[in-house]
Amino acid sequence: MSDRFDSFVIFGEMRTGSNYLEENINRFEGLHCYGEAFNPHFVGHHNTKELFDMTLAAREADPLRLIDRMKKNTKGLPGFRFFHDHDPRVLEACLPDPRCAKVILIRNPLESYVSRKIAAETGQWRLTDAKHRRDAKIRFDGAEFEALVAELQAFQLLLQHEMQITGQTGFYIAYEDINDLGVLNGLARFLGCEAPLEELSTKLKKQNPGGLEEKVANFDEMQAALARIDTFGLTRTPNFEPRRGGVVPTYLACAVSPILHMPVKGAALGPVERWMAALDGVESDALQRGFNQKTLRQWRRHNKGGRSFSVVAHPLARAHRVFCHHILRTEGDGAFSKIRSTLREGYKVPLPEGEPGGDYDTTAHHAAFLGWLKFLKANLAGQTGVRIDAAWASQAAVLQGFSELGLPDMVIREDQLELGLSQLLAQCHIESAPPLEALEDEGALLLDTILDDQIEQAALDAYQRDYLTFGFKRWKNS
Repeated sequence: MSDRFDSFVIFGEMRTGSNYLEENINRFEGLHCYGEAFNPHFVGHHNTKELFDMTLAAREADPLRLIDRMKKNTKGLPGFRFFHDHDPRVLEACLPDPRCAKVILIRNPLESYVSRKIAAETGQWRLTDAKHRRDAKIRFDGAEFEALVAELQAFQLLLQHEMQITGQTGFYIAYEDINDLGVLNGLARFLGCEAPLEELSTKLKKQNPGGLEEKVANFDEMQAALARIDTFGLTRTPNFEPRRGGVVPTYLACAVSPILHMPVKGAALGPVERWMAALDGVESDALQRGFNQKTLRQWRRHNKGGRSFSVVAHPLARAHRVFCHHILRTEGDGAFSKIRSTLREGYKVPLPEGEPGGDYDTTAHHAAFLGWLKFLKANLAGQTGVRIDAAWASQAAVLQGFSELGLPDMVIREDQLELGLSQLLAQCHIESAPPLEALEDEGALLLDTILDDQIEQAALDAYQRDYLTFGFKRWKNS
């Protein structure tokens, strides 16, 4: 048998033909599929409560032990069928394991949905003789179908991503191909079996032949509902930014009060930090800093009922603030001199050679900032060799990185910071609060002097994801 694999898993779903595929896999010498071994309601097949001397309760207590028993007690290559709602502990163990072969069975989700509804209506889940076939017409539920498709797509994306990052290749097989002898023999070779079948099983029969119009009572209503579903993601905002980590060392907690700030670079940080210090009547250097994952967990355990928050800024204002602080300057804390040089020479952003001087007027600033926004569009789309720094990464990507260790309880828009912080304090049952100093943003005045439709559109093009995610309007209308 295979020297590449010591087990296999068939990733499928209900009504995708997985029973028929298993039936034929088990006809190959040395291949043994043990059904839905990790279905939460049975072990292997319907009404089966035990497999390899492990009961349902024993498997629930230690699911990986069942895989070990499969390997030890199977003469050949053992495997099982796995659906998106099966035991996630098994998925965590098998998906990154290159010794576990991956077979991905796919079917048009609409056909699977209709077939599943008919089976639930008739109570007939397997058919071995056409004369016993039961017919039924079902009603299509648009909301139910959309929710199902979202779950299945998320699962398929999870499989794809994990196999990509671990360098694995799966064997994809469509529902329409499970009756193809050549494809099944190819699957067997993928699994290490060189002895082909001469014919496929004829035991199981297709239960619901015919078109969908014969099976769906509200067919016209179904067509109208499907027309509203964006199957190809036509309205999706493309995202080519790399995944970001949680950046836990940047987190900031009050000295006493149970409040944690998960900062987004480029948003209002100074005023927030000083407000947090004033809340407990201490200096800023008394705030808790330098977290790691261990100390963050300890803080959360110690501060039961504590709240965390992040502040997001209008994308255009943030891009301009970052430009003025990191890119326009050539010296001092925060100046990105090497990136600045690359922007001038490699991307023709019309930045002054040195620090802005007397000849750097609003016309020059408009041109330089517009060039920066156009660079950002390419940079965030993964089309440049310059790193996507956290200072200008999309705020949606930054918050997504936080999610690995827990999202903030509140995301406060910078222009509603005072209101948001007061609501945060109310949740922590803190009645008195220090005043929040005004956000000093000298660049905001300069931005207003150069703002025009060209600048607005360039910001929208660069940060479309943030505009959509947080509901920001154009700067003129904010």
